[in-house]
Amino acid sequence: MAIRNFKGVSPGIAETAYVDETAVVIGDVTIGDDSSLWPMTVARGDVHSITIGARTNIQDACVLHVTHDGEFSPGGYPLTVGNDVTVGHRVTLHACTVGDLCLIGMSATIMDGAVLGDKVIVGAGSLVPTGKKLASGYLYVGSPVKRVRELNDKELAFLEYSAKHYAKLKDEHINS
Repeated sequence: MAIRNFKGVSPGIAETAYVDETAVVIGDVTIGDDSSLWPMTVARGDVHSITIGARTNIQDACVLHVTHDGEFSPGGYPLTVGNDVTVGHRVTLHACTVGDLCLIGMSATIMDGAVLGDKVIVGAGSLVPTGKKLASGYLYVGSPVKRVRELNDKELAFLEYSAKHYAKLKDEHINS
């Protein structure tokens, strides 16, 4: 794994987290207990902070980045990903906030200042535009996303199941 300091700031990775050897983690990045970053994922905290909660899995080829403090983005935007989140393959999370127990479908893009409440599913290939706020407990799909319906009991149970499954799988990778 490529863990890099940037301007004297080192990533903080929990002892129980898993970062694949092909992933890259740079600068002001914090990764919580039992979380995982899978092959070819990049978490680049060079101009603001990235915080990933506990038991969150960031799957293959994801890009996690932030926005700097500047004329067009006063204060900048960090990236915050909650606990028990599943981020599918090739997702881009850019300077947004993702609540707990969310699932972001493959190849989705979440843009600057967007906020996802807890227990949200964003469908594969969807775009959450800059500044968009998604209410808790719903399925969102499309480009740009539209709220489709409330999550059912099976989907809500799957959110927790997915996080637990990846926490177990990362242990198998660590111990193999």
